[in-house]
Amino acid sequence: MSRNKHVARKYRLLKKMKGNRRVPAWVVQRTQRKFQMHPHRRNWRRNKLKV
Repeated sequence: MSRNKHVARKYRLLKKMKGNRRVPAWVVQRTQRKFQMHPHRRNWRRNKLKV
């Protein structure tokens, strides 16, 4: 990917990056481990983005 990106593309990539984090421990504890995995988790090697 090119070094110079459009601002809109940067914002989309940033949103995907924020959503790729693990679920906070307090959420797991509050839901009695019913919500452990985040549905939008992604690995950079396995799943590519269409951005």
